[in-house]
Amino acid sequence: MDFLAGCMGGAAGVLVGHPFDTVKVRLQVQSVDKPLYRGTFHCFQSIIRQESMLGLYKGIGSPIMGLTFINAIVFGVQGNTMRMLSEDTPMNQFLAGAAAGAIQCVICCPMELAKTRMQMQGTGEKKSSSRKVYKNSLDCLARIYQREGLRGVNRGMVTTLIRETPGFGVYFLAYDLLTRSLGCEPEDPYMIPKLLFAGGMSGIASWLSTYPVDVIKSRLQADGVGGKYQYSSIMDCTRKSIQREGWRVFTRGLTSTLLRAFPVNAATFATVTLFLLYVRPDDGPKDCEAAPGPHHAPLQQQAQPSSLFS
Repeated sequence: MDFLAGCMGGAAGVLVGHPFDTVKVRLQVQSVDKPLYRGTFHCFQSIIRQESMLGLYKGIGSPIMGLTFINAIVFGVQGNTMRMLSEDTPMNQFLAGAAAGAIQCVICCPMELAKTRMQMQGTGEKKSSSRKVYKNSLDCLARIYQREGLRGVNRGMVTTLIRETPGFGVYFLAYDLLTRSLGCEPEDPYMIPKLLFAGGMSGIASWLSTYPVDVIKSRLQADGVGGKYQYSSIMDCTRKSIQREGWRVFTRGLTSTLLRAFPVNAATFATVTLFLLYVRPDDGPKDCEAAPGPHHAPLQQQAQPSSLFS
């Protein structure tokens, strides 16, 4: 039941946050010499004007398809790791989250590769004249595999690992600390708003801790879209990006990412919480307590969203 609730919550998060993610990727990988977008809001306006509202949802098939598998891995690994560590402490929450983040990269990396390639498809083109290279996310991965093999499908795996491992750790740690400090009881009328606030702020904290790595990951995964490769490695991408754009390159798309982080996690937590309230009213929200202890862990396992990142 927790798995189903998590999947539904994750799906809600993807639907709410994907337009912000599309804007983030476009800003991260646009040419510094001939930029198409002046900023977050201009990017939103341009995509809607040139590609319609559906342009904001390009590549959504990939995260939706990978959602079930990612949640299964995250929930299973995080829960089993917490049981192995036995004691529910903030540090153990970080370690359990980091373990879950690392292992789910097997699904997350190819999923985000397809998402990025789909999001970049038809950039700046009128929807009537846009020629689609990829029909959908599966077709995108299949074509990449035909051209580049398994290595191509896993392009960006190292940067995904570097981002997801500490990112999930920070998320679980921040959520644990916030829920402990805010406190909530089954009778508390503000229990759900508190969970939404804790989840949203934890998502923001997680993104801030790993965002520079995400910029490099997006550039590596978008590299070669037009048939021309610019980067030979992570270090080469980092060096060239800093040389051409300075250290500010690591903040490209940050505004849309933070705007996305809060509602995505809020939507996820709201969906999970309401689902559990209706399906398991006797034991769903009772696990949320202000004081640390063994009863604090179950809600964490129930209510964590899928990748941050997404």
